[in-house]
Amino acid sequence: MNLIPHEIALGEVLMPPLLVAGALGVIAAIGTVHLLNRYRLSRHFASPPLVFFALTAIYTVIIGTFFIRI
Repeated sequence: MNLIPHEIALGEVLMPPLLVAGALGVIAAIGTVHLLNRYRLSRHFASPPLVFFALTAIYTVIIGTFFIRI
């Protein structure tokens, strides 16, 4: 039996796991970027939007691998 879900049901809407992991990755990246801006650490990066994109990718992979199991 395959215990890995092929889609996630939110109410009556079926969503692919990568979409859910991506949305949670964006939310986590927004929180991290907010903290970086608050403590003025983002001034050390050459391109803060690129850091946001990289954090989004990293969080999406981590959430998809360990929590949602894409």
